[in-house]
Amino acid sequence: MPVPPRRSALLCALLALLTSCAWGGADGESGRLPAAPVGVTAAAGSATSVHVMWNAVSSGAGIHGYEVYRGTTKVEEVPGSQHMVDVTRLRPATPYVFSVRARDTEGRLGPPSLEVRATTPAATAADRSAPTRPGGLRGRTAGSRAVQLSWAASADDRDVVSYDIYQGDTKIHSVGGNQTATVVTGLRPGTHYSFTVRARDAADNLSPAGDSVRLTTPGSDDGRGTAPVDFRATNRREADGAYYLDLAWVAPETDGVVTEYQVRLDGRAATSLVFGGTPPRGRATYSFYLGREAGESHRVRIRARLPDGTWGGLSAERTVTTGSASDR
Repeated sequence: MPVPPRRSALLCALLALLTSCAWGGADGESGRLPAAPVGVTAAAGSATSVHVMWNAVSSGAGIHGYEVYRGTTKVEEVPGSQHMVDVTRLRPATPYVFSVRARDTEGRLGPPSLEVRATTPAATAADRSAPTRPGGLRGRTAGSRAVQLSWAASADDRDVVSYDIYQGDTKIHSVGGNQTATVVTGLRPGTHYSFTVRARDAADNLSPAGDSVRLTTPGSDDGRGTAPVDFRATNRREADGAYYLDLAWVAPETDGVVTEYQVRLDGRAATSLVFGGTPPRGRATYSFYLGREAGESHRVRIRARLPDGTWGGLSAERTVTTGSASDR
């Protein structure tokens, strides 16, 4: 039986609409949904927390952020440069299921990753005894951006739940308490590193750091790619006669989140700036007191502590003169 013309036109319109909307609605890379994150792992960090990690997702439109789900409930949202998070406020002795989804800069949410499971250990009453320090830390480079580390297990009056890996005094990785080896990625070529490991039990007691291992990744890195960009410095005078230095910059692009900066004034470290909570996205600003004398010139630069625990390159140097409008 022939299809009436009006119904035929309607069917064609519906088919065209379905075709245009399928799988993100475009054939080009910028029109596709972000891929599902891979390499997702979950390990209990204590009786009330789980450490979730995943690999970065590439997208033609760029990744704006990641959403972490506990079952079907979104519990964390982090910037696109961050690839791990501690999910807290969990119940002891409870199994959990986690997955991760990527959202691109155009607001499109990709499919969920494969689910991973972790079980928090039972809570321990009045446990104030920290695990012993991990011993025998060894390491070797695995290319220019990764290292392999191994260590001897710590002892605890109950159980070791996780091991935290530090570069300098910055925690950059975490693995379950049944692991005594790991691969740390996201490092810089031609860079000196000093790693230590600390053990954690279910009550969040943290062991002293074990001996450090020093490694240098092969290759070269002059630091220019890790410096804050579009750095500006101006001075202003308050009503009470005091001068302040106003700084503004854009964070460097890194494989992780930058939360700490160091301001160098006249060639020396003047102050450290640590962002609590969620660091600002895009342009950041900071101000501090200079003094009350007009006509004093100062040179100022800024650098970021990178997610791998090292200091990045210094920004361009700016010169400010109190009482002058011609800062540069």
